Amino acid sequence: MSNKNYLSIYAKSFNWAGFFLPKETYQKCSALYDFCRTVDNIADDEGELDIKKKNLLTFKNDFINKNFNNIIIKDMWDLMNRHLITIKIVEDLFDGVESDLNKKIQLNNKKDLLIYSYRVAGTVGLMMAKILNVKDQNSMRAAIDLGIAMQLTNISRDVVEDSKINRFYIKNDFKTISDTLTLADLFYKSSFIAIKEIPFKFRFAILVARRVYKKIGYKILRTRNIESYNKAGKIYVNNIEKIFQTIFSIFDLIILLLTMKKSNYMSNEHFLISEEINLDERI
Repeated sequence: MSNKNYLSIYAKSFNWAGFFLPKETYQKCSALYDFCRTVDNIADDEGELDIKKKNLLTFKNDFINKNFNNIIIKDMWDLMNRHLITIKIVEDLFDGVESDLNKKIQLNNKKDLLIYSYRVAGTVGLMMAKILNVKDQNSMRAAIDLGIAMQLTNISRDVVEDSKINRFYIKNDFKTISDTLTLADLFYKSSFIAIKEIPFKFRFAILVARRVYKKIGYKILRTRNIESYNKAGKIYVNNIEKIFQTIFSIFDLIILLLTMKKSNYMSNEHFLISEEINLDERI
């Protein structure tokens, strides 16, 4: 399998932020994203459910058995070995994607939503923190929070699209979408101070990614009602808006340099996740 740069194809917000990373670090983040996207694509591609389940199991077995003929798997194991990323985190990611391989997906409460968001995105935030040499445990928890915030934003944006393929992560009404974005905002806030614990040369890129993704939530809320939301289609941040968010991120960087606060994280929400998943083992 050739190693396409999925980051530039699928994750334009992250790719924009990646411009501010050192080249070697960008390549590592790109290798992580290539792996995560490959797993995602197995679940999201069109086709029979049984075939997708079989394809995911094949890829998972190839990963566990270190089939280095697949360059994406080889690059992922290189990252794991270099940055002490435990296999449990990657297994959590597989569990999250596997849960999407059902005829109908319906999350019934906040705990289910948080566990799902941790598995498919909080794991990515945690792995990214390890790649960026974050050592502080609270900051690694806050990196999980940033991943969860971004996933809650994705879920809020894609309600119509997801419902067409029988995925109901949240209800299709504007109050629920708005409440989910309020929860996402709390997770974005929780992640902010922790960025101070990231080595300085990586800090700005994460601030930019955080701001650009938050902007998607603001644009969703500006639709104001479910009719306008449904008409809006897929909401994204254009390049001019990305430039403005990048400028605002300079002020975020200054605020971080001046602040004396210690990093915090969403402890009550982490407790809900920890009822099913031992986060301490992952961190």
